[in-house]
Amino acid sequence: MIHHISIPARNPQHVAGVLAELMGGHCVPFGPLEGAYMATSGDPHGTMIEVYPERATLDIPASDEQVVFGQNTAPPSNWPFHALLSVPLDTAQVEAIGAREGWRAKTFGRGMQGHKPFFHVIEFWIENRLMLEVAPPSMTQEYLAFLKGAAPATMSDPESVRLMRATHIKENA
Repeated sequence: MIHHISIPARNPQHVAGVLAELMGGHCVPFGPLEGAYMATSGDPHGTMIEVYPERATLDIPASDEQVVFGQNTAPPSNWPFHALLSVPLDTAQVEAIGAREGWRAKTFGRGMQGHKPFFHVIEFWIENRLMLEVAPPSMTQEYLAFLKGAAPATMSDPESVRLMRATHIKENA
Protein backbone atom coordinates (compact mmCIF):
# COMPACT_ATOMS: atom_id res chain seq x y z
CA MET A 1 0.00 0.00 0.00
CA ILE A 2 1.25 3.46 -0.86
CA HIS A 3 0.47 5.91 1.92
CA HIS A 4 1.87 9.07 0.42
CA ILE A 5 3.52 10.42 -2.71
CA SER A 6 5.12 13.71 -3.65
CA ILE A 7 4.47 15.60 -6.86
CA PRO A 8 5.72 18.88 -8.37
CA ALA A 9 3.51 21.88 -9.13
CA ARG A 10 3.86 25.47 -10.24
CA ASN A 11 1.46 26.52 -7.46
CA PRO A 12 1.84 23.93 -4.67
CA GLN A 13 -0.59 25.52 -2.21
CA HIS A 14 -3.38 25.75 -4.76
CA VAL A 15 -2.79 22.23 -6.10
CA ALA A 16 -2.70 20.76 -2.59
CA GLY A 17 -5.95 22.57 -1.82
CA VAL A 18 -7.67 21.11 -4.89
CA LEU A 19 -6.35 17.62 -4.08
CA ALA A 20 -7.56 17.94 -0.49
CA GLU A 21 -10.99 18.88 -1.85
CA LEU A 22 -11.02 15.77 -4.06
CA MET A 23 -10.05 13.56 -1.11
CA GLY A 24 -12.40 15.23 1.36
CA GLY A 25 -9.42 16.22 3.47
CA HIS A 26 -7.27 19.22 4.36
CA CYS A 27 -4.42 21.26 2.91
CA VAL A 28 -1.56 22.04 5.31
CA PRO A 29 1.99 23.35 4.92
CA PHE A 30 4.76 20.78 4.48
CA GLY A 31 7.25 21.83 7.16
CA PRO A 32 10.51 20.49 5.74
CA LEU A 33 10.34 22.45 2.44
CA GLU A 34 9.51 26.15 2.05
CA GLY A 35 6.61 26.61 -0.36
CA ALA A 36 5.45 22.97 -0.20
CA TYR A 37 2.04 21.78 0.99
CA MET A 38 0.29 18.51 1.79
CA ALA A 39 -3.16 17.29 0.87
CA THR A 40 -4.23 14.96 3.65
CA SER A 41 -7.27 12.72 3.36
CA GLY A 42 -8.01 11.76 6.95
CA ASP A 43 -8.74 8.23 5.73
CA PRO A 44 -7.72 5.10 7.70
CA HIS A 45 -4.69 4.59 5.42
CA GLY A 46 -3.16 8.01 6.06
CA THR A 47 -3.32 8.90 2.37
CA MET A 48 -1.40 12.10 1.69
CA ILE A 49 0.02 13.91 -1.32
CA GLU A 50 2.97 16.22 -0.76
CA VAL A 51 3.06 18.99 -3.36
CA TYR A 52 6.51 20.51 -3.89
CA PRO A 53 7.52 23.57 -5.90
CA GLU A 54 8.26 22.33 -9.42
CA ARG A 55 11.99 23.04 -9.15
CA ALA A 56 12.48 20.97 -6.00
CA THR A 57 14.43 17.72 -6.15
CA LEU A 58 15.06 14.98 -3.61
CA ASP A 59 18.79 14.29 -3.34
CA ILE A 60 21.15 11.92 -1.54
CA PRO A 61 23.53 14.17 0.40
CA ALA A 62 27.29 13.73 0.14
CA SER A 63 27.33 13.08 3.91
CA ASP A 64 25.21 9.93 3.34
CA GLU A 65 22.62 11.28 5.81
CA GLN A 66 18.85 11.49 5.17
CA VAL A 67 17.36 12.94 2.00
CA VAL A 68 17.83 16.66 1.32
CA PHE A 69 16.09 19.03 -1.07
CA GLY A 70 17.89 20.34 -4.11
CA GLN A 71 17.07 22.46 -7.14
CA ASN A 72 16.07 21.38 -10.66
CA THR A 73 17.05 24.23 -12.95
CA ALA A 74 15.07 22.90 -15.93
CA PRO A 75 11.90 21.04 -14.88
CA PRO A 76 10.05 19.35 -17.75
CA SER A 77 6.72 20.68 -18.99
CA ASN A 78 5.13 17.22 -18.49
CA TRP A 79 5.99 14.47 -16.04
CA PRO A 80 6.29 10.68 -16.64
CA PHE A 81 4.42 9.89 -13.44
CA HIS A 82 0.89 9.05 -12.40
CA ALA A 83 -0.99 7.46 -9.53
CA LEU A 84 -4.53 6.17 -9.08
CA LEU A 85 -6.37 8.05 -6.34
CA SER A 86 -9.68 6.75 -4.98
CA VAL A 87 -11.92 9.61 -3.90
CA PRO A 88 -15.31 9.85 -2.15
CA LEU A 89 -16.77 12.17 -4.82
CA ASP A 90 -18.80 11.08 -7.84
CA THR A 91 -17.73 11.53 -11.47
CA ALA A 92 -19.68 14.74 -12.00
CA GLN A 93 -18.13 16.34 -8.90
CA VAL A 94 -14.58 15.41 -9.99
CA GLU A 95 -15.17 16.69 -13.53
CA ALA A 96 -16.69 19.92 -12.15
CA ILE A 97 -13.58 20.56 -10.04
CA GLY A 98 -11.39 20.00 -13.10
CA ALA A 99 -13.55 22.35 -15.18
CA ARG A 100 -13.46 25.03 -12.46
CA GLU A 101 -9.65 24.85 -12.40
CA GLY A 102 -9.32 24.77 -16.20
CA TRP A 103 -7.63 21.37 -15.89
CA ARG A 104 -8.50 18.45 -18.14
CA ALA A 105 -10.67 15.93 -16.27
CA LYS A 106 -12.08 13.28 -18.57
CA THR A 107 -13.25 9.68 -18.10
CA PHE A 108 -11.54 6.91 -20.04
CA GLY A 109 -11.64 3.13 -20.07
CA ARG A 110 -8.38 1.26 -19.54
CA GLY A 111 -7.80 -1.98 -21.36
CA MET A 112 -7.21 -3.41 -24.79
CA GLN A 113 -7.87 -1.73 -28.12
CA GLY A 114 -11.16 -2.96 -29.62
CA HIS A 115 -12.38 -4.60 -26.37
CA LYS A 116 -14.59 -3.62 -23.44
CA PRO A 117 -12.48 -1.67 -20.89
CA PHE A 118 -11.14 -3.52 -17.85
CA PHE A 119 -12.03 -0.49 -15.70
CA HIS A 120 -12.54 3.27 -15.98
CA VAL A 121 -10.70 6.24 -14.48
CA ILE A 122 -10.89 10.00 -14.72
CA GLU A 123 -7.68 11.44 -16.14
CA PHE A 124 -7.28 14.46 -13.87
CA TRP A 125 -4.47 16.65 -15.22
CA ILE A 126 -3.00 18.82 -12.45
CA GLU A 127 -2.07 22.17 -13.97
CA ASN A 128 -2.58 20.32 -17.30
CA ARG A 129 0.88 18.75 -16.96
CA LEU A 130 0.81 15.92 -14.41
CA MET A 131 -1.84 13.22 -14.49
CA LEU A 132 -3.60 11.57 -11.61
CA GLU A 133 -6.09 8.85 -12.38
CA VAL A 134 -9.03 9.63 -10.11
CA ALA A 135 -11.55 6.94 -9.24
CA PRO A 136 -14.90 7.65 -7.61
CA PRO A 137 -16.32 4.69 -5.62
CA SER A 138 -17.93 2.94 -8.63
CA MET A 139 -14.68 3.12 -10.62
CA THR A 140 -12.66 1.95 -7.61
CA GLN A 141 -14.87 -1.15 -7.35
CA GLU A 142 -14.44 -1.82 -11.08
CA TYR A 143 -10.65 -1.51 -10.73
CA LEU A 144 -10.49 -3.80 -7.70
CA ALA A 145 -12.72 -6.41 -9.36
CA PHE A 146 -10.41 -6.45 -12.39
CA LEU A 147 -7.24 -6.82 -10.31
CA LYS A 148 -8.75 -9.58 -8.18
CA GLY A 149 -10.04 -11.43 -11.24
CA ALA A 150 -8.44 -11.71 -14.64
CA ALA A 151 -5.64 -9.18 -14.31
CA PRO A 152 -2.56 -11.45 -13.96
CA ALA A 153 -3.44 -13.75 -16.86
CA THR A 154 -4.59 -10.94 -19.12
CA MET A 155 -1.66 -8.66 -18.34
CA SER A 156 0.92 -11.33 -19.14
CA ASP A 157 -0.61 -12.53 -22.42
CA PRO A 158 1.51 -11.20 -25.38
CA GLU A 159 -1.51 -10.39 -27.59
CA SER A 160 -3.25 -8.61 -24.71
CA VAL A 161 -0.10 -6.58 -24.03
CA ARG A 162 0.09 -5.59 -27.71
CA LEU A 163 -3.54 -4.44 -27.68
CA MET A 164 -3.07 -2.52 -24.40
CA ARG A 165 -0.03 -0.72 -25.84
CA ALA A 166 -1.98 0.15 -28.98
CA THR A 167 -4.31 2.35 -26.88
CA HIS A 168 -1.42 4.60 -25.79
CA ILE A 169 0.53 5.26 -28.99
CA LYS A 170 1.26 8.95 -29.48
CA GLU A 171 -0.12 10.26 -32.75
CA ASN A 172 2.36 11.97 -35.08
CA ALA A 173 1.67 15.65 -35.56
